[in-house]
Amino acid sequence: MRKFAFVMLAVGSLACAKKQPDVSALPAGAPAVSAQTIDSLWGKAELAFRRGWWRDAQTNLERLNLEMKPGDPRFPRLHFMLGEVLAVQGSELQAVREFRRVSDESPTDPLAPQALLRAGDAYAKLWRKPQLDPTYGQTALSTFQELVSRYPGTPAALQGQVRLNELQDDFAYKGYRTGLYYYRIKAYDSSILYLRDVVATYPRSTIAPSALVQLVKAYQALDYEEDVKETCGYIRRFHSGTHDLNKVCPLPADSSGKS
Repeated sequence: MRKFAFVMLAVGSLACAKKQPDVSALPAGAPAVSAQTIDSLWGKAELAFRRGWWRDAQTNLERLNLEMKPGDPRFPRLHFMLGEVLAVQGSELQAVREFRRVSDESPTDPLAPQALLRAGDAYAKLWRKPQLDPTYGQTALSTFQELVSRYPGTPAALQGQVRLNELQDDFAYKGYRTGLYYYRIKAYDSSILYLRDVVATYPRSTIAPSALVQLVKAYQALDYEEDVKETCGYIRRFHSGTHDLNKVCPLPADSSGKS
């Protein structure tokens, strides 16, 4: 009886083993859907994207991101479109992640420079006003600088340089306003620190000449004659058309306006 029971147990074990699927026989990374289904989803995603059906586009793109085979050449465009969809719906940080995947994972793809530009745009949008926390603005600044450095001469880099100049103006204006505030409350040393930083960090900003004039006023308030003389000379040399220059930096009486 014991021998019979052992035999039956062995047979039962073999029967159970036959019922188990052979998982090892499945090819690694096999797609859950057919290539035809992938192509159909792709067509729907592109159509929804072109027509501005953002929710439908997002749904199809996110499914494609899960279902497409690794190495599919459409991945850069998928992430770019998904980034645009998220950005237009106000999810800037999620959009940045998708744009960065294009530029970082496919740096030679034609969409990579444009994706980096759009990542910078998303960060800049998060920094809506210069008086707010500058973190997102600084990240946007560094993203545009990266774009100009990595893809010089491309249309995206040229646009990025324009955005870069605009952001630098915003940062310079923020520093100028802070320096002006300290000047008004007669904290002249603090005013000088901020105004010097504006001039040194953003010398080509549109507010730089005004910052220099305000810097002279702060020096005058503290009787820093040498600093006044040096700064006035700098303004006359590089920003001769600055408003209030002659009022703040009058020429010596014996010069008769001649250099």
